[in-house]
Amino acid sequence: MGVAQRSRRWLVPVAAVAVVAGVGAIGPVMADASPKLPNISAQDLLTKVQSAKVDGLSGTVQSSADLGLPAIPGMAPGTRELTDLLSGQHTARVAFATPDKARVSLLDNQAEQLWTTDGKSAWAYDSSKREATKLTLPAHSASTPQKTRPQQNYNPQAVAKQFLAAIDPSTQVQVSGTEKVAGRDAYKLKLVPKTDKTTVGSVTVAVDSKTWVPLDVTVMPRSGGNPAVELGFTSVSFDVPSASSFTFTPPAGVKVTEQKAPAKSGLPKTELPKQVNPKTTPKLLPRKPGSANADKPTVIGTGWDSVVMIRGAQTADLTGGNGKLGQLGQLLAKAPTVQGPWGSGKIVTSKMVSALITNDGRIFAGLVTPDTLQAAAAKAPR
Repeated sequence: MGVAQRSRRWLVPVAAVAVVAGVGAIGPVMADASPKLPNISAQDLLTKVQSAKVDGLSGTVQSSADLGLPAIPGMAPGTRELTDLLSGQHTARVAFATPDKARVSLLDNQAEQLWTTDGKSAWAYDSSKREATKLTLPAHSASTPQKTRPQQNYNPQAVAKQFLAAIDPSTQVQVSGTEKVAGRDAYKLKLVPKTDKTTVGSVTVAVDSKTWVPLDVTVMPRSGGNPAVELGFTSVSFDVPSASSFTFTPPAGVKVTEQKAPAKSGLPKTELPKQVNPKTTPKLLPRKPGSANADKPTVIGTGWDSVVMIRGAQTADLTGGNGKLGQLGQLLAKAPTVQGPWGSGKIVTSKMVSALITNDGRIFAGLVTPDTLQAAAAKAPR
């Protein structure tokens, strides 16, 4: 296994958590009868997916999320955002064009949330709040396009490639058949973790047989049952959207806030976590929320067993019931207290996600079993 492969292994659990917690916010994708397509090996299909390139596309994306999270009795009105994000069915209209144009319109409860960028400016709009934010972007080279989080979260191609880039010996890869997605013939590429320490049973990617672009991603839990997350197109066109698709004019009466991105940093970027070696990583004192590098993620372990650690959260703060964290506080208040060589804290588990919030301000999360999570916490630097 090459260095490039090893350096990308963290992408499997981190991307999966992102899919589960972020992309899960957008109805199940219905597939038609299996089409007859020429045989293709898993390796050849992988090669075609990794080299696939289209200049633009547009369509409707649907997703469903069923993570098995516990209900929170007595939840106050207006505090359902977290549960809504991690469950249910949602629909989004999307458009992308190289190198840096993207538009995502999330439709839910007769309201719209929109993110769009034409490469020069970016807009975020929430119709329920009647508010919009315009971000003026710095000039940048077309060879280094800037990616926004919504652009990645609602793009099945981007999500699928995060899983595919992480394939290593801990993953069994096979072509499991064919299906129709959004009226297009597609191959089914199935990834199956070989370890029983993860809660992921399999990830199936539907790959378009003409453009080789991923059209659908389905994550199945190891415990069986319905998909935990499914994200895919119900309609798609590979014609390049017009430039006007990425412009936005605020409706009358909408409050607009204008901001300017720093010239050096451009759009906010997510720094990739670095692999941790507990034997060589120096011990660090717990950081308080808001301190330098408090929210920089670290990954313990490799492959599907990997766990993400973030510093800077205190159990007392999360259970305080203040603002957006009130709902999470209710969940943590009912969570069992656990302890081990890593310390003590609260653990929250579902059929897919395990999370541990320690009393010294660390959060551990992953698509792993509770025992695997606590074992990773024991290896982590303090």
